[in-house]
Amino acid sequence: MWRSIASNALTFLIVALFVVGGLILWGRGQYEGAGPLTEAICVQVDRGSNFRRVSADLEEQGAVNHGWIFRTGAEYAGKTSALKAGSFLVEPGASMEEIVDVVTRGGASTCGTEVVYRIGVNRLSAQVRELDPATNRFVERAEFQPGEEEVPEIYTEVRAAQDTRYRVALAEGVTSWQVVDALRNMDVLDGEVAEIPPEGALAPDSYEVRSGDNRADILTQMVEQQELWVSAAWESRDDALPLESPEELLTLASIIEKETGVAEERRQVASVFVNRLNRGMRLQTDPTVIYGITKGQGVLGRGLRRSELRAATPWNTYVIQGLPPTPIANPGRESLMAAAQPDATNFVFFVADGTGGHAFAETLDEHNRNVARWREIEAERANQSDDG
Repeated sequence: MWRSIASNALTFLIVALFVVGGLILWGRGQYEGAGPLTEAICVQVDRGSNFRRVSADLEEQGAVNHGWIFRTGAEYAGKTSALKAGSFLVEPGASMEEIVDVVTRGGASTCGTEVVYRIGVNRLSAQVRELDPATNRFVERAEFQPGEEEVPEIYTEVRAAQDTRYRVALAEGVTSWQVVDALRNMDVLDGEVAEIPPEGALAPDSYEVRSGDNRADILTQMVEQQELWVSAAWESRDDALPLESPEELLTLASIIEKETGVAEERRQVASVFVNRLNRGMRLQTDPTVIYGITKGQGVLGRGLRRSELRAATPWNTYVIQGLPPTPIANPGRESLMAAAQPDATNFVFFVADGTGGHAFAETLDEHNRNVARWREIEAERANQSDDG
């Protein structure tokens, strides 16, 4: 009898082990396999939340079929204490394992509402936008000019939310004074700016910030990024460049940045200035005259006068020989690379061509013809404007 009991117990134990093993394999497959989600969603994790609440939310939104497997897998992976607050994008078909990684990885939220402060050459704007999980595209909710326009109600609401993301985006060609002035008008930041960074020292890029970040710390990030870009451009420069230092390359890049908004033209524009430097010709570029008037503090807002083209300032390249003593703006990476590696041309002139780009010339006669054509285009546009 005891032998029969032992045999039955052993059989039961074996069957139980197979059942448990099968359950573990099934659970692992559920945890690691593709999930049921057919469209992307945003999952919000509140401060002080836990995996039980998150799993319930995910079940309700159809991202997981078994919340208990989600929690068990997270506990087995040792991630239950690593839950991060924020709004996170969960892609279609995401496995439970992938979702656990998303909500415990840390860093900025990847979904929900974002405020982008755009520092442009002409103005500062704040844009409130939300990510549509279905299209993975941002939808604009509001836009205004901080310090000049009434703050929209939606902006006040998202500023009060804990999971709102913030970003500062610098346009290529802004001046250091414009950047500091804009940062001072952003209520999301704290702290004073003791002094304006040198012209050209800030990298036009996009920077993630958090509410309460120090303005001076943000500027330090911009300076460090620009130092990396300038160093990389200088190290990759053409051997025959008539430039003696990274600072001169930065100055040339700033002129290129202000002269053309067409990316494909940057290296051609750079070649004109390099050819002029090599030939001992004055650079004769209008943006340097404008900088001598404004010192980078805002936009001139009108055309240049003939007297201003002749006026002696340290930056007026119609008057001085060679490069001005400082950059005239903060150039982006592409303009830095254009200054370091200009096209090989014989161009020494260029003028607007009416399309947003420029007509380049090797001789003064050719340039004069291009200028005459540009004057005709200006006259035609003036006539059309009068007729309208």
